[in-house]
Parts: sequence; structure tokens; C-alpha cells
Amino acid sequence: MSAPPLIILTGAGISAESGLATFRDPDGLWARHRIEDVATPEAFARDPARVHAFYNMRRAQLRDPAIRPNAAHDALAWLAARWPAPFLLVTQNVDDLHDRAMGEDAPSLLHMHGRLGHARCLRCGATRPWAGDLSTETPCPGCGETGGMRPDVVWFGEVPLGMERIEAAMVGCRLFVSIGTSGQVYPAAGFVAALRGRARTVELNLEPSAGSRLFDEARHGPATELVPAFVAALLAEHAP
Repeated sequence: MSAPPLIILTGAGISAESGLATFRDPDGLWARHRIEDVATPEAFARDPARVHAFYNMRRAQLRDPAIRPNAAHDALAWLAARWPAPFLLVTQNVDDLHDRAMGEDAPSLLHMHGRLGHARCLRCGATRPWAGDLSTETPCPGCGETGGMRPDVVWFGEVPLGMERIEAAMVGCRLFVSIGTSGQVYPAAGFVAALRGRARTVELNLEPSAGSRLFDEARHGPATELVPAFVAALLAEHAP
């Protein structure tokens, strides 16, 4: 059987078993920090030091050697390397665990909400890898100006990245798999509705998402168990 064009969407749930906090669980990041205080352009304009402290903490966590790709990330990297049809992995995650599993700047990986390990200058617009802390005193390596460096992530109220590429891939998509998402953050939460009736849609999640009923199939359990099993079955089904 020929392999269908495939889009994978991942959210914070796929990285939870690597030790990274999710957002909307009772003990998640938004239970401990108000979105309005740390994840909007207005918050950065009002109190950039507070926003920098939040993202510096998250960036430091990624430098912890204990935080590394898990079996679900590795399975998707294996799938990306072997899928014989158009393949796009769209992640809502700003962590670098897919990058580590698939290889830096993998062409089939799209970070629609940006990357925590990059910084952007509001003065000159330059974006560059950034592993350390940021502050209001950090000068831009390009233009030399201070006060304009910010995490290169998409905040609430900003437009996600790569939407034209995602929309183009959705035109031909015949298999859509959502992994570890809450189904509450748009536009990603709307992908399954847009593909209903013209693609097979599958949810792999720890528990039913807000949009679980919209999927053709839903399987619930830990990502490190569900994803490797699903990938193995999928590759067996569409072996050349």
C-alpha cells in the first residue's frame, strides 16, 4: 500500500516524560504563572525583567543533561527518516527535543511557536541561536543595541510561524496524527476539523483532548508507549 502524505502535530505532552512541564495541567506552567504576566507582547513591554526571568528558567532547564529526547521523540525521528511520502512534523513546543532527535534544522520539522534556544532582536530583527540568559542589558550581537533582545518564541496575540507551509501541506495531507496536545490552542487545535473527511485523523494523547471527538481514532496512554508502537505499525503497513 502506498504511503499517504503525513502531518504530525506535537504538543507539550510528548516532552512531559522527558521532564519538561506541560502548560494546562493542574500543576502545569500556567497554574504557576499567569499568561498575561509572562507570555504576551504586552507583558514584555510592561515588565521585561519578569518575562526574561521566566524564559531564562526554562532555557536553563533545557541545559540540564537529564533532559533529553524520549522514546516518542526518537520514534518520530525514525519515522521522518523512513516515510516514503511527503512528511511534515509541526510542533507547538519551543523546546529542542525534536531537534536533538531528528538533527538540528531538520527540513521536515517546523516549530510553529518558535524556539526557546533562539533569541530575536526587536531593534534589527536578527534571529540567532541563544543558549544562555537574556536581560534588558543584553546587547544584540548584530546591531549592538540593548533592551531589544527577546526569546524567539510566539507569544499569545502573535502569529504562529510557518502557517503558509502548514496550509500547503494540509492540502495534500491524507494522514494527520496529533500527539500530546491539549486541543485548546489555536490555530493548531483547528487542524483536525479542517482535515475531517479528507484525511485519516488519529489522536495519541495521555487522556482525551478538548477536540478528541473530532478524530477518527483516539488512543490514550503515555507517549513513550503509544508513539513507538504506532510508528512501528505504520511503517510495517506502508513498507515499500
